[in-house]
Amino acid sequence: MVNEPVGNRARALAMVTRLVAVLLVPVAFCRAPGRARFLACQWALSLRFPAEDLRGLAPETLTAFTHARAEAFWRDGQLIGLTSGHRDAAEQHRIFTEEVRRTGSVSAARRRVLPPEESNHVRGLALDVRPTEGAQWLERHGGRYGLYRVYDNEWWHFEYRTVKPVPLPHPDAAARRPERRAAYGLIHGDESWRHDLRPDEDGRRPMFADPAEPPGTRP
Repeated sequence: MVNEPVGNRARALAMVTRLVAVLLVPVAFCRAPGRARFLACQWALSLRFPAEDLRGLAPETLTAFTHARAEAFWRDGQLIGLTSGHRDAAEQHRIFTEEVRRTGSVSAARRRVLPPEESNHVRGLALDVRPTEGAQWLERHGGRYGLYRVYDNEWWHFEYRTVKPVPLPHPDAAARRPERRAAYGLIHGDESWRHDLRPDEDGRRPMFADPAEPPGTRP
């Protein structure tokens, strides 16, 4: 159960963030009239989640994530922040080694963290997001942008894919599938999501789907 003071604080911060975004729209309009709400959203969320770092994400991952969370923000008032995106090989190795030390075995560690040569965080294709409500929104609607939750035991972990993946129980299960790369759409530079933005089952269409916008745009 969510602690009530913590829940109240989160709601208050969300309200302030939305207010900031609305106030920033005129400024964003002066910079890019056709993308004012998109830019205002990114600016406001960067203030709400100051520790997040979008650098190093593959261009298609960055474009998909920023467009998806702009829709979540303006359409549903849902904030989505990035906890962890791209990691270099050294950082991923450190995290994996610490997990091996914590759990006492490589096999146990691999159920939570993969070594650098297997991690999509190192490739810039993986995203760890927050809060839980934001992850739930992304699980319901992120597929329109090519973002999918891929592991049952990690509600926060999403990856950019060109085809919808089959959910796996944990990260180590992916290494046991010989067809992994083909079936999971691990294709850099493929932006087919831009041309396949189908509505959800409830008929919702994406708000931010401008195929003319260059990937990797960051305010």
